[in-house]
Formats: sequence, C-alpha cells, structure tokens
Amino acid sequence: MTPHRSLDKWIRQNPHKVDLILGLGIWLVFGLLAGIMLGVSGNGWQLAILGTVQTLPLIWRRRHPGLAAGIIVLAHLIQVAVTDELLPSQIAVPITVYSLAAYGRRWQSFAGLAAGFVGALLASIRVGSWSAGSSPEGAVRNFIGLGLLVLVAWTFGDLARTRRLTLQTLEDRARRLEIEREQERALAAADERSHIAREMHDIVAHSLSVIITQSDGARYASEHDPGIARETLATISQTGRSSLREMRRLLGVLRSDEEASTRPLPALVDVPELLDATRMSGLAINFAQVGTARRELPAGAELTVYRAMQEALTNVLKHAGPEAAAGVTLRWDNRGLQLLVSDNGRGAGALGSSASGQGLRGMAERVALYEGDVEAGPTPGGGFRVSVFIPYTED
Repeated sequence: MTPHRSLDKWIRQNPHKVDLILGLGIWLVFGLLAGIMLGVSGNGWQLAILGTVQTLPLIWRRRHPGLAAGIIVLAHLIQVAVTDELLPSQIAVPITVYSLAAYGRRWQSFAGLAAGFVGALLASIRVGSWSAGSSPEGAVRNFIGLGLLVLVAWTFGDLARTRRLTLQTLEDRARRLEIEREQERALAAADERSHIAREMHDIVAHSLSVIITQSDGARYASEHDPGIARETLATISQTGRSSLREMRRLLGVLRSDEEASTRPLPALVDVPELLDATRMSGLAINFAQVGTARRELPAGAELTVYRAMQEALTNVLKHAGPEAAAGVTLRWDNRGLQLLVSDNGRGAGALGSSASGQGLRGMAERVALYEGDVEAGPTPGGGFRVSVFIPYTED
C-alpha cells in the first residue's frame, strides 16, 4: 500500500485523533501567535487568551460540533466588542462553519451559516468604523469577501455531509444485503437437508422393507422349498443393487461429481416397475388408472407422486400384516391427479399424517410444494388409506 493511501486509511479510521492534532496545531500556530506577534501593545496575554478560546474548541468539532461552535462564536463576539484587529485565530470561523455543515444537525448547519454571515457583517462594520478614511463601499466589499468565504466553507461542509450520509446508506444497504444473503443461504441449506432426508428415507425405507420381508420368507422357505428360497434371495439381491444405485446417484449429486450417475429421476412411467418390485415381496397389488391427463405435470410433481406411492406401499409392507392386499389407483380429472393407496391390513396402528414418522411427514412436505394435499389414516372397515392430490400447474 502506498504511503498516501496508508495515511488516508489512518485518517478515516481515527477521526478524533485527527481533530486533536488539527486543533492543537491551529491553537499553537494561530492562537498563541496572536499573543506573541501582537503583544507589542501590552495586551498580548489578553489576545493569547482570546485566540485560545477561538481555536482550542476545534478539538471537539466533530464529537460535539454544537458546543464547540457556541464557544467559538462567543469568543468572536467578545473580539468584536473589545478590539478591531483581525486576529490569526479567526481562521477558526470557516472551519467552524464547515464542521457544523458536515457533522452537526441540520438546524445547527443553517444556524452556523447565519452566524457566519452575521459575524462577517459585524466584523466589516467594526473594522470600517475604526479605520481612518474608511467608506461604506469598503465595508460592503469586506462583507462580500467574508460572506463568500463563509458560504464556500458551508457549501463544502454540506457536500461532505451529503457524501458521508450516502456512504453510510450504501454501507448499511451492503450490510443488510450480506445478512439477507446469509439468511437465504441458511434457508437454502435447511431446505436441501430436508430434501435429502426425504430422498434417503424413500430409497432406504422402501428397499429395506422389501429386503426384510423377503429375508423372512426365504428363511422359512429354505426348509421346505429351496427353489423358492433361491428366487427370494435373487429378489433381495436385485432390490439391494437398485437401492445402492439410487444411493450412489444421490451421493454423487451431493458431491457435485461430474462422473455421477445421470440416470433420470423416477416418474409415472416407472410406476409399473415399482409395483412389480413390490409384488415380488409377496404383496398382492391391484392397480388401476382412471381417466387421462388433461395436461402434463412437472417432472418434480411426477417424482412426488412416485415417492408417495413408494412410501404408501412401504407402509403396507411394514404395518399391514401378513396376507394383506393393496389397491393402487391413479385418477386423472379436470383438476389434477389423485393417487389412492389402500390396504385391508391392520390399519397401520392408526398412523396418521400428523404423526412423527418421517415417511408421511416427508410425503406431506413434497406434496405441499405443488399446492396439493395429503390425507392418510385408518379406514372404518379395517386397513389404511392414503390419498394424495396434486393439481395441474397454472400456465
């Protein structure tokens, strides 16, 4: 970093130290100078005191601009009353007007401008009345010169105030944007975690349910019919491999691996394959499709229906009990697609959509993304029923 940039950075980071150095410098050079150079008439100590009061408050010009300006204005009024000399300490006047415009309140800024004009007028009249051969034209010229000096100082101070407030506004906006970006990042991460949890539950829960059911059947069948046991073990192997492929695909997406599997996500065309895989677990399934689609569903909505059917069939395998049968219906109408999955088992232990299970809760979250609804609960005649409805997307 270059020296002037380092100095500029230090000045911006230490404004009060800068004011202290500036105020002491002006006091030493222009305040005491009055007593040293003008003390030949015998009143040097009085002028030194007056110069000190006029310049030393500049130390607080930024921290307490109103108080510092009040002391300086009072000192200059005293000067107008006791002497007609122009003191070097009067350099504090434009600095005070600038400081009020830049750092004071708005009313203090205009009050400083008005006080500067009044002081210029009083100084012009005072100097003109004590000067030999003075004329009104000379007093007017003095007033115009001093007034322009006050006006220029106030203008630069007001511009500095506007720039400072603009920078503060931009910094506040940047800070708010950063906070909002962090919040959006956290919300996106939480949403992605929920999505991953739903995907992993749907994949693992269904596959493990099939594997457990087939394993139990193979254990009993191995004692009576080894052929059935071999078929059952083949089903377990196929289900495990399919689940492993799905897990690898999901983990590949999480790793952002360019070589991750590009296998498409399940959709409605994959429903027959899901039903066949579930039937291999020994569950009798009656499938029916009623009506035709009036318009296409988004790919995400088709995945939601697939996962909802997968979760409902998994619950049948886990909770319906032995020798249960399930019915699956896809019904298209003019409003959207409705999925019905019911069984004649034990009612899934009265499990409802408000229960704490991850499966039905994840199903409800998925469906809610497409403004659909889920109803799940035991049926009066025994068994369990899941109803999922997803409306068509508005064009």
